[in-house]
Amino acid sequence: MNAPVLNLAAESPLVTTRLTVPGMKCAGCIGKIERELAKTPGIAAARANLSAKRVAISHDPALDEGALAAALLALGFESQPVTDNPLASDDADHQRLTRALGVAGFGMMNIMLLSVSVWSGAEGATRGLFHWLSAAIALPVVAYAGRPFFASAWMALKHRRTNMDVPISIGVILATCMSLYETITGGAHAFFDSAVMLLFFLLAGRALDAEMRTRTRAGIGALLGRMGKSASVIGPDGATRRVAAKDLAPGMLVLVAAGEALAADGEVVEGRAALDNSMLTGESAPEPVAPGSLVHAGAINMGAPLKMRLTHVAEDTALAEIARAMDEAGQSRSTYVRIADRASRLYAPVVHTLALMAFAGWLAAGAGWHASLTIAIAVLIITCPCAMGLAVPAAQVVASGALMRRGLLVKDGSALERLAECDLAVLDKTGTLTLGTPRADIASLDPQARSIALALAQTSRHPLSRGLAAACLREGVIPAVVEDIREAGGSGLAGRWQGLGVALEKPEDASDTLATTLRIGETRQVIAFADPLRPDAAAAIAALAAEGLPARILSGDRAAPVAAIAAALGLPAQGGADPRAKLAALEALKADGHRPLMVGDGLNDGPALAAAHASIAPGTASDASQQAADAVFIGEALMPVALAVRVAKACMRIVRQNFGFSIAYNALAVPLALTGQVTPLVAAIAMSVSSLVVIANSLRLAGAAPGAPK
Repeated sequence: MNAPVLNLAAESPLVTTRLTVPGMKCAGCIGKIERELAKTPGIAAARANLSAKRVAISHDPALDEGALAAALLALGFESQPVTDNPLASDDADHQRLTRALGVAGFGMMNIMLLSVSVWSGAEGATRGLFHWLSAAIALPVVAYAGRPFFASAWMALKHRRTNMDVPISIGVILATCMSLYETITGGAHAFFDSAVMLLFFLLAGRALDAEMRTRTRAGIGALLGRMGKSASVIGPDGATRRVAAKDLAPGMLVLVAAGEALAADGEVVEGRAALDNSMLTGESAPEPVAPGSLVHAGAINMGAPLKMRLTHVAEDTALAEIARAMDEAGQSRSTYVRIADRASRLYAPVVHTLALMAFAGWLAAGAGWHASLTIAIAVLIITCPCAMGLAVPAAQVVASGALMRRGLLVKDGSALERLAECDLAVLDKTGTLTLGTPRADIASLDPQARSIALALAQTSRHPLSRGLAAACLREGVIPAVVEDIREAGGSGLAGRWQGLGVALEKPEDASDTLATTLRIGETRQVIAFADPLRPDAAAAIAALAAEGLPARILSGDRAAPVAAIAAALGLPAQGGADPRAKLAALEALKADGHRPLMVGDGLNDGPALAAAHASIAPGTASDASQQAADAVFIGEALMPVALAVRVAKACMRIVRQNFGFSIAYNALAVPLALTGQVTPLVAAIAMSVSSLVVIANSLRLAGAAPGAPK
């Protein structure tokens, strides 16, 4: 679909078209797409998103989707228009890999059982029977489980290019065909187990990586779900009718009932109420609105009904813009080129050359085509990059499991790489450094006042009312009998107790301090509220500093409470930052050479979470913020954030060790294969052992998070 290019700084005449590209597999594909498309006349830039398998192309409006798809096809990548929500995503590719992995695992185990008899010395008809049984299992398994590699290799060859799936496919097909030939002719050796084992370990690496990738795009679409699905439009005759959000238009007059989520942006023309804007501002206290106030989609009306005139609808709302900002900022993650992906660029041509040299050399030496081809197959199998392919995802999965046991869920494995590189921590205030739940101080209230306060507070959904009610209930307060309780939007709660007017209302001297006034007749008592710091906030910040990440506060909250928290923790701070300001601040830090870690919980933190080098959200965060973040921590403790940094650094040390072993393995194994010292079966076993060594080394990370960082 086409949409105006989102540019938070300035408008542009270009448009952006997003296309789904299922064949995008690695950083090599990303580099080729972004580099070559930018050379096409009319295309200004292309940004590939590997996790969503989509490409966002900024281009001249004269180019249509057909021309862009043709440009991608010329590079060897088929594409389709994005016809659904452009910010949504599915995990169909992950499911296909998982099914293929299961089939390959089933086939491998059964063929290995049959091969035991052959290895034990079975001869004649018995050996032939086991070879035929292996063939009956292997042929359909290879045909099904090898599809991800065969399809990718065929697409590459069809467009006169190569990728790492080409030598893999050649090795699997040749091993299967040679094994079938040996079975038909009664030969002594068949390599069905080699071919299926090769597919299993390759699919294991890709499935592990895909498991991490699918989590990164699981819920940006849920962000738009925060908007109301419909609105009550007021007609010229004063009658109302429900209209779906997609059919709303600027200029319509709508009625917003109490408790209803706004379906579009607009301006209040009649009524006064309090809106829960925490999803946009991060503030726990609702914001009073009156005629002339600008309101945004997704806010919840917590008071009296409002009439508003729509100004922006559907894709033009502030909420939709935040979603697009998260999507576009998230694109930068796919440009993070892993060491394994860079190595894969050389893999295909090097392996092809080595296998061809082995075949030609041994054929010239008089070994015959059968022996020469067997050696070439062994070269293709033994050089399979299984260990290198598992070096990153295996370590990431084990590290993620260790962190999960400590209360932190890592959604994107590559986030561990970025976490290890971060040099600065940027933290939101409300709900991140603090618990995000206002807590009332009722120590000054007498028992009767507490009883009246509870009776009033428990009838409201207002955050301050909930905090007051919770404080009273913790003290065992019994609510008084208060009659005729009513809630006036923006002004508080009122009722009658024993003939006296009682109320919870806004203090007369409004300030930046969270407070409410309990009025009993003519007597007034101010009840103060506090949003307490997380119990280990200071220790967590010290632990981050010890890991080389000095912290600072970046909040959408008011200046006074932000300054108070900053003073308590001794941190620099910026308050009153809206989503654009937060995103701009993150981009400025990156422009200065920093690699910031963003920790935030509000919807207003979404673009900043997506744009940061790495990001973490608390479990109490909005759904959208949890989806935008790379990791989510559970509970009141902030220490899992610092722990994540420490484990990420340990993970990267293991990754480097895995790569070192993979390089050493190939340096030893390739010469043996070239000189004919190993058969395809031995090559497959050696390749499998190398993968197991990498996995075993990665399992050492299971104990990397025994407690809080020192």
